[in-house]
Formats: sequence, structure tokens, C-alpha cells
Amino acid sequence: MTGFESDSDFGSIDLDRFDSRRSTAYGNRGMVATSQPLAAEAGLSILRDGGNAFDAAVATAAALNVVEPTSTGLGGDVFALYRTADGEVGAMRSCGHAPEDATIENVRGALEEADEDELESYYPESRGYAVDSDDEADDLEMPFLGPHAVTVPGTARGWETTVEELGRKSLADVLEPAIGYATEGYPVSEVIAHHWTGAEDLFTDEHAREAYLFDGDSPDPGQTVTLPRLGESLRKIAERGADVVYEGEIADAIVEEIQSAGGFMRHEDLADFEPEFVDPVSTTYNGTEVYELPPNNQGLLALEALNIAEEVGAGEHDYDSAERIHAFAEAMKLAFVDGHHYVTDPEFEEIPPLASKEYARERASAIGDSPISNPEVGVPNAHAEDADTVLLTVGDEEGNLVSYINSRFAGFGSGLVAGDTGIALQNRGASFSLDPDHPNSLEPGKRPFHTLVPAVAKLDEDDWMAFGVMGGYMQPQGHLQVVSNLVDYGMSPQAALDAPRWRYREDGTIGVEERLPAKAKLARKGHDVGVLPPVMFGGAQLVRQKGETLAGATEPRKDGVAIGF
Repeated sequence: MTGFESDSDFGSIDLDRFDSRRSTAYGNRGMVATSQPLAAEAGLSILRDGGNAFDAAVATAAALNVVEPTSTGLGGDVFALYRTADGEVGAMRSCGHAPEDATIENVRGALEEADEDELESYYPESRGYAVDSDDEADDLEMPFLGPHAVTVPGTARGWETTVEELGRKSLADVLEPAIGYATEGYPVSEVIAHHWTGAEDLFTDEHAREAYLFDGDSPDPGQTVTLPRLGESLRKIAERGADVVYEGEIADAIVEEIQSAGGFMRHEDLADFEPEFVDPVSTTYNGTEVYELPPNNQGLLALEALNIAEEVGAGEHDYDSAERIHAFAEAMKLAFVDGHHYVTDPEFEEIPPLASKEYARERASAIGDSPISNPEVGVPNAHAEDADTVLLTVGDEEGNLVSYINSRFAGFGSGLVAGDTGIALQNRGASFSLDPDHPNSLEPGKRPFHTLVPAVAKLDEDDWMAFGVMGGYMQPQGHLQVVSNLVDYGMSPQAALDAPRWRYREDGTIGVEERLPAKAKLARKGHDVGVLPPVMFGGAQLVRQKGETLAGATEPRKDGVAIGF
């Protein structure tokens, strides 16, 4: 078999086929939508037990750390965008920074001393790197893998802050389902089993392979596995709080792992970390108000694209027309050019008002009947285009809605696992630049450009939704497509996620799904069009509350489910 086909004990699997139909899920007391059914059940159990949407979000996220470890983990970051029962729209960002000793000079010095095998491990060919022993350290980019790509993990402190500030359950309560899955076992689902195969090459240290491989192999679909080391770390956090990750023995393991591999993380870097509550940024698109995370996240890209698309009337074209995709893709293209140059940690650089309507009118004037030629994405070789993330959305009967995103950046992250903790460490630092003149240049204490963007939208006075589309640079253009499907074309929540997608690629091409009807006509308009497998088009989740009814939709390209009660 080839491509995304495989066999399991339960029969042949082809991840590129869509032969079944999903309905929008409905409930009036609670709703959870995410990419793995067991994780959705974990969140629903907390709602049934009296928790609110924020408690359920953390329970679902923690369960995803166990049942979908290919895309998320305690070694990463977490973000939330939410609407509370009393009508407040807010955001939480629990995003780690670069270590204090991680200067451009220090990283370049470490690269200069690295041997050929180390350099090859930092710059994987599978991500488009080509490094050889003749390369000078000054010519190298920020490593994609390894100790220099690791930033302070924000997840544990973010979970704790979410339940303490917005929930009503204890951290121990909401971690209980995840601990059960890790220690008692669960069967691996199909899409996750496919992605897990990458761990066989990524993890080279014995303790990392023992944590996530089984006799040296990744699990098959349906195979029951346990992750006891991760389960023990979750148990310690449940009993002692997040401090154990930032000041206790888990902190010791993180620092020792990174320093032993040549990195610069210190205990002080971990101990100084705190999440923050920030004001969302927003715009209106054809009467719907859309809220996104501000920089250092790429929420401004989605808002700029929506503004430009509205200005050129992208949503007025027939849905199956090439003109519709052309207009939206050109809007997204311009937003990428601007956002990926300017969006960075706002504590280090001033960011222009990319989401203003006036600016959108100026940018929209560049869009005509033919593609804009040779735009460049401004983050130099960040290799974030196909990053992996988990997203969940939750609503409760009180009116709380939350979009919650957890990620290590690329799959299992940096390739480092912190000692015997089972915690795989993120490689989000790969988004930094080693060019000191670039807005996203590496600096001590700086947060990298972040692709993660949970979102909330107000469609009417009594009609709100929490949503998102995970997947690197697919995220803002996924938001653009989902919002338009709902607002311009009146689709139901599940239909809006089922619809075939396109994506503007960093190389200037337009990737489309095979079932997109306008792909040939789009090519005739001058676009370089390529068919990509469904797995390349992100993972959307959506919970909408209209009056007293909750509606949920989940990504058909993943293993997930939307389930309510």
C-alpha cells in the first residue's frame, strides 16, 4: 500500500477517503469538539460532574497530551480565547520565552562547535534543510530541532491559571481523566497512529524512545498503549500544582536534559515564567465580529485577510467558482506578506495596525484578475507551514465558550524528552531568526512568533461561536474559509468544516483538495495549483451557542468528534 493507506487488526485504512457523512451535533447543557473522541469524553465528563467550559477545556487538553501526543504535550504552550457567561471576551496566553543565555552570539557559537551529526539532527532534510560540513555558523538558520529550539514550556502553568481564574474545579479534578488514560491505557486512533511513526526517527535517546515507542516501534491503529512516565508527571502536577514543572524535580529534569544537549535553559528561566491575560484584537466581516489573539500570535493575519476579502467582495462570488478562491487567496497572500514580517513579541518591536479597515482598503487595491506575483513570506525559513497542534472548543449551559489550543510546534517537538518525565520538549524557538535586524530575531526573554490562534466570533446578539483551525500557516486561512462558509454562504457548522479547502503555500503555490471543483479554472487564472492530501488542510473545531442551544462540529480530516449532552 502507498500514501496514507495502512492496515490494522481492524481492517484497511485510507486516510484520504471521505465516504461518510457527519451531522452537526446539538445539546443544551454542554458541548465539546476536538480531534480525538476519548479526549472529548474527558471534557464531557467534567461538564457532567459540575465543571464549566474552562474546566472541561483543560481536562480535554490534558487528555489530548496522552491520546494525541503526536501534536501536543506538557513541553509546549497553551492559548485560550473565550467568551464568559457574563459576556466578557478575553484571552489567555501561556507562551514561553527564550532562555536568558540564548543570544544570537551564543547560539552561533554552539553551532560552530557542533559536529556534523549534531548539525544534521538540528536541520532535518524532511523539513527542507540542506546542511553540510562546509557551512559556516554565520550562514546557518535557527535550528529546527535540538536544544536551541526549546523555549520555556507554558502548558502546565497555563492549565493551572485557567482553572484557578476561570473554572470551578481543582487542577487535580480536571487532570484525572488524562492520568487514567496514561496509566491504564487506551487504543490509538487512526490519524494519530499515522503521525506517531515520525517518532521512530525523531527520538534517538534511549529514554525518549522508551517513553513513546513500544519495542522500538510506533503503535498501530487500535493498539492499546500506556504512557506511564507521562502519567506520573501528570500525577505530580495534580498533587503539587504547576510549581513542580517550574521549580521542582520536573524543572530539574528539563534543565538537565537541555543543558546536557548543549542548550542554554536555566532554572531561573523556568521559575520566572507566568501566563498573561491579554486583550483580543478584532474586526468585523460582513456583520460578524471576529476576535483573535494579538501578537506575538498570528491572529492579525486572519483579521487583515478578512478585511481585504470584505473590501474586494470575495464572498459575493458563487461558491464553486475560481473567482471566489482567487479573491480569498490573494487577500490571504497579502496578509501573510505583512504579518509574517511585522508580527513578533510586542515588548520588543512596535507592530503596525494591520487589522485596520483603512489599511485593508489600501492593500485591496493590489488585487486584480491575475495572481500577484512573487510575494514573499517575511519570517525567514521558519518552517512553520505544516506545524502540528491540537485544538478544542467547549461550551456550557451558562454561556461560557472557549477555544483552547495546545502545541509543541512540530509534532513531538525538538526531539528531546526531559529525563524520565515523559515530557517531550517543544521546538517553538525555531521560529526565531538569527538575523539581528529581523523583527523576530532571537533575544533573551523574547517570545517567538506563534502560529497558534484560537478564535471567537459574534454572529448576532445571541449567537456566538468558539472556533479554530489548527495547523501552522493553515490556521489564519482556515479561519478565513470557515467564517466565510458560515457568514457568506449560510452553511451549517459541520458543513462549514466539511467543505473542501485551499491553502496558499510559502512557495507561492495554491494547494487544494482533490474534491475542490474549481481547481482547473483556478490554474487557468494563472495560479500554480497543486493537489494535496486532506491531512495538509488543518484541523478545525467549532462550538456555537445560539440562544439556549449548543451546536458542535469537528474536523472530518482528523479522528475527532463533537459531542454534547
